[in-house]
Amino acid sequence: MPMSVPASSHGAAPTAFSGRRVLVSSVSSDSHTWNLVFLQLLLEDLGHEVTNIGACVPDELLIAECRRHRPDMMVISSVNGHGALDGSRLIRRLRQEPDLSDLKVVIGGKLGIRGADGDSHSRNLLEAGFDAVFEDAAGIAPFRRYLAAATPALEGAAR
Repeated sequence: MPMSVPASSHGAAPTAFSGRRVLVSSVSSDSHTWNLVFLQLLLEDLGHEVTNIGACVPDELLIAECRRHRPDMMVISSVNGHGALDGSRLIRRLRQEPDLSDLKVVIGGKLGIRGADGDSHSRNLLEAGFDAVFEDAAGIAPFRRYLAAATPALEGAAR
């Protein structure tokens, strides 16, 4: 799940943080699951407790699952090219919920239908409310660096 990240997370060495709860899912229109399994395995390997909600999860159900599991972070992955559209709607909806408004939420993958040659969606998705955006052309390294840099913030969020 490649993505664009804020400059503060670039260059940090990957480190595991243990005991953090991470919810993994796709956007509502994306039926792909291999990306979610990959992310689950990667996050578990880094010491996280992962709940994989699966593919094609409607926004309202994803919000309900956030309340049910109370994750420290939510990772949204998209492969179908509609991540920017569906992700913008999801994050705006989630940020309206007072009890979920400060949940760390990141999105990545194929976010638009033009692929690597298309316009970057990072700016719009960050403005919509995502904490980080990882576009597929960058590979997995920026996401790993983000996780390493997010460790102190997530430790403070532990419930």
